[in-house]
Amino acid sequence: MSSAEPNADGPRAIPQGNQVQPNVSSEYVTLPPVQPNHPKVAVVGHVEWVTFARVAHIPHAGEIVHADAPFEEPAGGGAVAAVQLARLAGEAVLVTALGDDEHGHRSVERLAELGVHVWGPRRTAPTRTAVTLVDHARERTITTFGSRLEPVLDDGEIPWSELAQMDAVYFTAGDAGAMRAARAARVLVSSPRALHALGHGIPLDALVLSADDADERREATRAEQDARLVVFTEGGHGGTYRERDGDSGTWPAAELPGEPSDSYGCGDSFAAGLTYGLGTGLGVPDALALAARCGAVCLTGHGPYQRQLSAADLGQARDG
Repeated sequence: MSSAEPNADGPRAIPQGNQVQPNVSSEYVTLPPVQPNHPKVAVVGHVEWVTFARVAHIPHAGEIVHADAPFEEPAGGGAVAAVQLARLAGEAVLVTALGDDEHGHRSVERLAELGVHVWGPRRTAPTRTAVTLVDHARERTITTFGSRLEPVLDDGEIPWSELAQMDAVYFTAGDAGAMRAARAARVLVSSPRALHALGHGIPLDALVLSADDADERREATRAEQDARLVVFTEGGHGGTYRERDGDSGTWPAAELPGEPSDSYGCGDSFAAGLTYGLGTGLGVPDALALAARCGAVCLTGHGPYQRQLSAADLGQARDG
């Protein structure tokens, strides 16, 4: 089976007591079993193999600081959003590109353990890596190494036509052809980090970005006219949105379900929650409320995957 084929075995949980490879996070999580009639969801985007660690503060020029509690995960905007979607829907697809190297192979294996089926060709270029330092203020600082690998429509190994079966797709990286293929899904949400895929008149159901990120605001200007809904997140202050029909509004930050830990992955989890909500037919206010819960839960975990909102959490809310 090629790396672009869906995993026929589906998501699998790691048995209790399973030994892990050195330097790989032992904070493994399990996912609820796939339930019938869940929406079909996917991400078209990028993966980075990330080393996470905690520091008292980000080092100044010439300073040496000691890092604690290091661990590694496949992350980046595409991977984190795909795992969040898998936790909500039971499984998800990630359309990406990876290097034919150890980091690429380990990424596919680890994401499968988290309920994500990876459809991705292998590149001769190495899988991008990164170091993320989380300080005592719980803010993350990221340094990346290497170019971001992106899926393109010419990747014949990817079954692009199957995206038409998806209820919702979130797009973080790829070419314009890849975005057009993703547009065949019922709902398409994009990050401004999609860069050169934007600005080609491809209709978007939503464009979601950080109000405080100058790079994202600049890139978003090329696609705002193509989006039915534009969402500006403001972290702990909630955010604002505007719709093409002229409606606009705000939403409050969701209540934290625990003590905050670190902010890595909060924005990607928010975007995945918005994608899931719109894909299941929620109205804009309800979809944003769900997205805010996803971001809040992620903030209480160590790294992107220790705490993310799940289908079980949604069931508990309905039962309550």
